[in-house]
Amino acid sequence: MAVLKNTVEKRRNELIRKLMAFNHYKKDEKHLFELSLSELEHEYFKIQTKGHPHTGNGSIRWKNF
Repeated sequence: MAVLKNTVEKRRNELIRKLMAFNHYKKDEKHLFELSLSELEHEYFKIQTKGHPHTGNGSIRWKNF
């Protein structure tokens, strides 16, 4: 169980660093370190989709044949 907790914490820290690189420090009135992993991933996805036109729903997907 400690391995899972450590992995989750590493991912949270990684996402916080990435969001801060985009000058994104809060969601509503909460600081990033107060958010769950799911909330952080959602915020990061929103930032990525703003910057790239081919992400999200309706985007082009490659298929391996």
